[in-house]
Amino acid sequence: MRRTSVLATAATILLGLCGTFAHAQALPTAVRAGDLQVGAGLVGARSDYSTINWYGMGIYATFDFRAHWGIEADFHQVNAPSPDIMYERTYEIGPRYIWRIHRFTPYAKAMIGRGVFNFQYADPIKSTPNHPVYIQAANLAYNLYTFGGGVDMRVLKHVNARVDYEYQNWMNFPPNGGLSPQLVTIGAAYHF
Repeated sequence: MRRTSVLATAATILLGLCGTFAHAQALPTAVRAGDLQVGAGLVGARSDYSTINWYGMGIYATFDFRAHWGIEADFHQVNAPSPDIMYERTYEIGPRYIWRIHRFTPYAKAMIGRGVFNFQYADPIKSTPNHPVYIQAANLAYNLYTFGGGVDMRVLKHVNARVDYEYQNWMNFPPNGGLSPQLVTIGAAYHF
């Protein structure tokens, strides 16, 4: 009886120690390659080509592959108020630096890309002083660079809200060698 009691006590102690060691070195159950979100938003722009604000839409995607580093791709289209056919369309990509503060993720970004400027002019033959006849004149493309920043805020488990600011510089845009629109985007994204 005493021998059985000693064996039972020794077995209990051994199992208790083995269980502690087994949990001390547990491997992670999942590994994530990065953070991906895809979203859209409403865009307001102040172009130095015009004195009025232009409005439109934007689509963006971000992939954060390190604790503070990621990449962002943006598409914007902003239109001059009706009846103008003018618009500015941009395609951009570049790195972003992020900070995570609870449910907020402020970021700064630097991007390069391509901008398309569509404009119209009055046909001098068909127009009269009181009734201009506009024709679509050109769809010109320029290289650009962008600096900006903003904040993504987690609203739900898979939904982020965003406020974003960009300063763009369209290189070699006539007549003075550059167009410098400033854009503000308010949007939402699905976070995978």
